[in-house]
Amino acid sequence: MTAEHAMATIRLNSNELDMNFVEGIKRLFPNQEITVRVEGGAMDETEFLLSSPKNRERLLQSIVDLNAGKVISFTMEELQKYVDEGK
Repeated sequence: MTAEHAMATIRLNSNELDMNFVEGIKRLFPNQEITVRVEGGAMDETEFLLSSPKNRERLLQSIVDLNAGKVISFTMEELQKYVDEGK
């Protein structure tokens, strides 16, 4: 990301829009021409996760693996032990 082409994606509820938000944008992009794009009706979680081509590919492959029985299952205790060992 260069100063000439900085970009930020910010998701928030319209109730959160206030002057602090505007001032924050001004601090992120000082003295620059910016484009503001507003989309209403947020995507549901599945739609959002599938919107990235790489993410979509991984999720669809996971479904194929699941349907083929390629799964790993473990208890919460086993997961915690695995996580603790990685520290």
